[in-house]
Amino acid sequence: MIRALHTAATGMEAQQQRIDVIANNMANVNTTAFKKQRADFQDLLYQTVRAPGAATVQGVNAPSGLTVGTGVRTAATHRSFVGGDVMQTGNPLDVAIQGNGFFQVTLPGGEVGYTRAGNLEIDAQGQLTTNDGFPLDPSIALPDGYQSVTIGQDGTVSVTVQGETAAQEVGQIQLVNFANPGGMQSIGGNFYKATNASGDPQTGVPGQQGLGSLLPQSLEMSNVKVVEEMINLISSQRAYDINSKVIQASNEMLQTTSQVA
Repeated sequence: MIRALHTAATGMEAQQQRIDVIANNMANVNTTAFKKQRADFQDLLYQTVRAPGAATVQGVNAPSGLTVGTGVRTAATHRSFVGGDVMQTGNPLDVAIQGNGFFQVTLPGGEVGYTRAGNLEIDAQGQLTTNDGFPLDPSIALPDGYQSVTIGQDGTVSVTVQGETAAQEVGQIQLVNFANPGGMQSIGGNFYKATNASGDPQTGVPGQQGLGSLLPQSLEMSNVKVVEEMINLISSQRAYDINSKVIQASNEMLQTTSQVA
């Protein structure tokens, strides 16, 4: 019964952590290019009373063992990089990635970050940046006196300059992919950092080498599905309630035992 109290407590803790993940997904349902997470669980060690195949009487082996589990733990939070819905904005600086890949940006301190959010801006120096002001890497600067900006599906950035009729190319947005995007570290602000688990960044031109193409004047929305998250929330709440009932039942059994003693 003491074991049951501990085991049920691990179940309640695991469901609480799952609800924390669901809450974060729901909070970011309208965050540009947000990727939802899922809590993965593993069972804990087992206490073996009798091993499978152990001898019961002379010459006879037990066909099955006697083991008692000790609960559950949250093993990992898996991030799904399934593409979200694409919303057309009409803004020439908005660009969505259709397929694999991340934009590469220079973070404060010179660190490199990666993001799927393509709501770009132009800073005081004419550079293309994220909406936090972090420049793309490699950097793309627009010339003085430009009138309009066009971003192609292959990442080509072109501008028209006052007094000229032909558009001129000023740079190309490159994409980066990883062997294991799920191994990247989330650092907030729609940014990720590479880790040993993600592998080394592989840079290329959009639409080539397995990288996705760009959709101009569009934004990728969050891939969170509200109905799915609501179902997961109800499931977690019921599992939490059931584990609390186990604790209550175990406590009542202990109370009965102590009264008999």
